[in-house]
Amino acid sequence: MRIQRTVLSVVLVVVALVVQVSVLARLQLPGATPDLLLLVVLGLAFVYGHVAGALVGFGAGLLADLAPPADHAAGRYALVLCVIGYLAGLARPTNGQLKSALTPMAVVVAAALGSTLLYAGVGALVNDTAARHVGLGSLMLTAALYDLLLAPFTVPLIMALARRTENDPVTESSRGDVATGWLASGTGLRIGGQQNGLRVRAARGRAARAGRIKGVKRL
Repeated sequence: MRIQRTVLSVVLVVVALVVQVSVLARLQLPGATPDLLLLVVLGLAFVYGHVAGALVGFGAGLLADLAPPADHAAGRYALVLCVIGYLAGLARPTNGQLKSALTPMAVVVAAALGSTLLYAGVGALVNDTAARHVGLGSLMLTAALYDLLLAPFTVPLIMALARRTENDPVTESSRGDVATGWLASGTGLRIGGQQNGLRVRAARGRAARAGRIKGVKRL
């Protein structure tokens, strides 16, 4: 299953990166650009957990750092998506099933705001002040809005694909119950057979003793 996880994650990240660079980045929308890579990381983290979410986020961010036309230091977006993937994986439900759309939508908004703020913060550490000229507030607002509008069409599909690479606990438990039932049934047959054999042997022993006692009385 780990191989299937890796293959699916790589395919989704590459497709999302191609779509984001070739389509979404050319829409020239006001403010930020819809972050399809972020949504892929979130969808996988919701299913695979925080460790896999951090790894997928780091790989996706590193590809985005190296893909043209990259105009920032390599590793900057990798750090951002690594942190976002880890935190999003902590919101993973215990049974892997989301009961409502409120939780993932809230996580999407928080991730969009947090990734923009963290990206600008890391940029400030390396003397990249591009966010100041554009306006950090407008970037955060538009990033949250665009990602929230795009999330219902992407995150559920990504989660459904990710669940296909996971072991189904319901199926496994049913298989375990069936196996246990077969084992219990077979054990019951063996015990029943042993009990019947003991009863037959006991009956034969009583009959033999009765014959010997009768023979003694005849003598």
